[in-house]
Amino acid sequence: MIGRAGGHARETRPRRGRRGRRLVGAGLLVGGALLGVAASPSPSGTPSSSPSGGRAAPTEAGTAFRTATPVRLGQEATADASTGDYLYWVLPLDTGQHATVQASVTLPAAAGRHASSTWQLDVYDGLRRRQPCTYGKQTGTAAKDAATVELSCTLRPVRSGGDQWGNDPLPGAYYVRLTVTDLAPEDLGQPVRARLRAEAKEAGGAYAVGNALATPLVPGAGTASGVEPADGWSGGWWSDRWLWTAAGGVLAAVAGIGGHRLTRGAGRPRRVPPAA
Repeated sequence: MIGRAGGHARETRPRRGRRGRRLVGAGLLVGGALLGVAASPSPSGTPSSSPSGGRAAPTEAGTAFRTATPVRLGQEATADASTGDYLYWVLPLDTGQHATVQASVTLPAAAGRHASSTWQLDVYDGLRRRQPCTYGKQTGTAAKDAATVELSCTLRPVRSGGDQWGNDPLPGAYYVRLTVTDLAPEDLGQPVRARLRAEAKEAGGAYAVGNALATPLVPGAGTASGVEPADGWSGGWWSDRWLWTAAGGVLAAVAGIGGHRLTRGAGRPRRVPPAA
């Protein structure tokens, strides 16, 4: 009887080991899948907002913060202006968006210009704080015979909240200003044509901090008062941090089960009689 019982134990233990290995492998696959989904910032790496949202692209620019022309992500805004004008646009950026603003200026004919010119692209948040560019050509100098000048500015990812003493980019309206900063006096007033385009990608839930704003930073008056993303402001509780949390919980459970199966031992040796 003892031999048969021992033989029966020898037959079933390998099955338990195989079952445990299958359980550990399945758990690792599930955890890896969740981590893969959480690690991807956006479904396809494409810009997060629709190109136009059903609105025609703007063909003019404002001349101050209050009269800035609204533009959506993915739209190409154009404006005819005079050299020396300040051109303003405003666009909405939401939590987790990593935006890049690109601008180009078509200059007057070289025969009518007297010297080179320097142009600058600045971005301000809803509190009109100038936001630094992480990379890009924010200031560019065009030679006397140059036909165009290209500028770009990539902002830091927008956070859902920040400390009062910080300068973190927060969700809301963002103003873009384009102007010439160095120009020969004889060239003031010459016609130019400006183009502006802004794109944004999702940076993920790493920037969805707990101290979120109650409302986005959008002015109550002026052209920026009605600015918002095509699909509305996020403002919800969901974040891809939930996926990271779920993946960590699954991996921890699998590790605990696997460690228990590996360290529990084979039980009482087959040849040792039970205690009296």
